[in-house]
Amino acid sequence: MLLDRYIPPPLKEDSDFFIRKTRLSQLSVNIIGYTSLIDLPRTLELLHKQAESGTVADLNAEAFMESFGKPVKAPDESTIMTTVTRGDILLYFSEHDAFISVTPVPKVLTRSIEAPTTENVLRGAISSLVEDIETNIGMIKKHAATQQLRVKSYSIGDREGKRLSLLYREDKLDLALLRAITGKIESRLDWDVKNLQQLSDMLGFSRWSFVTRFNSTELPQEAERGLSQGKAILLLDRMPFALVVPSLLWDLFAVDNDHNFPVLLMYLVRLLRIVGVLTNMIVPGLYVALVSVNPDVLRIELALSIARSRVDVPYPAIVETLLLLIILELILEASIRLPKSIGPTLTMVGGIILGQAVVSAKLVSNLLIIILAATTISSSTVVGFQNSISIRVFKYLILLLSAFYGVLGLLSGLVIICAYLASITSFGIPYLHFYKPKGDSRG
Repeated sequence: MLLDRYIPPPLKEDSDFFIRKTRLSQLSVNIIGYTSLIDLPRTLELLHKQAESGTVADLNAEAFMESFGKPVKAPDESTIMTTVTRGDILLYFSEHDAFISVTPVPKVLTRSIEAPTTENVLRGAISSLVEDIETNIGMIKKHAATQQLRVKSYSIGDREGKRLSLLYREDKLDLALLRAITGKIESRLDWDVKNLQQLSDMLGFSRWSFVTRFNSTELPQEAERGLSQGKAILLLDRMPFALVVPSLLWDLFAVDNDHNFPVLLMYLVRLLRIVGVLTNMIVPGLYVALVSVNPDVLRIELALSIARSRVDVPYPAIVETLLLLIILELILEASIRLPKSIGPTLTMVGGIILGQAVVSAKLVSNLLIIILAATTISSSTVVGFQNSISIRVFKYLILLLSAFYGVLGLLSGLVIICAYLASITSFGIPYLHFYKPKGDSRG
């Protein structure tokens, strides 16, 4: 059989792989594909309906075959494997020894559109992105109903062909930024990308950065907001979120949902987020600095009150602070990993019991429990879970410098963090820059 020489041996042993023989008009054809990726009955029905709309003669047989799909030039084992793996089917016309690649009726292999799970919406659309990239593009287009929206799709990876789509608004995105992004992608199409670290490497970002170079969101309206601000959106197949490039500092404090509130409330909420970030980074270091290095800065009444709360605590303030911070980090990580049915209850009970126990055992002071509880809560006020992790890391630098140099070390830590953030760029755009879309002349 002529077809056997084209089929790779791994496919022949795959129980999911099928070869089905049928007739389309007067031509005998073999249909090749994967059962799990194709709705075979509906696909066959469409093929037969299409075949009935035309007839085959010796002179137009080639045109008849090409009416089903795209001819496969120079077919080999690699081409066959790649085509069926991405979910297409192959029609093999044995009489003409020709392959035609056809887009079939696919099986539904993705969940329906649901409410977001990692980003809460108080007022606004509550639909979230899903794993299917075509659905995600359609949802973003629904929110960004403009003729200027453009989509570029790439097939990336040699071993695993994945689809990467770039969305941008032609009237907003700067051409230099577009060329920089497309240049990085098109020069590395052979890279296999399975996660955000590999995608970051593909785009040329440093893997040792504490700050993410793109913001991830599962909300189509946030993706549309990025487009209207002159940014680009990246969608990777089987990832239920959009990546907004470039990521800037102000993205930590502003979301599109804020505009559904009165203007004064919007600015107050954003101010509260800024206060939350500063509280998370500064307060633990400030406590250590004032307790162990610069107690003379405090009023005498407050200094005595703190001293009484630390009576019988057997080690320095930096040790008790680090001890509780590590325990809180463990609780946060456990709350993410535990099943939703028991996670909140277990972490809440564990936190209460643990906090009461360490105070009763005189291992930490009461004041520190209050400070670190406020610190942990304030870390979640920032927009985006990935950004809250960066903020949590920065507070340890300030904490260690405060333990050695007091208030001076705290201020030095803030200067170091500001200098580090000022050194970060994404495709030539500084992280601290207030980015304006192309054609926007507003200050």
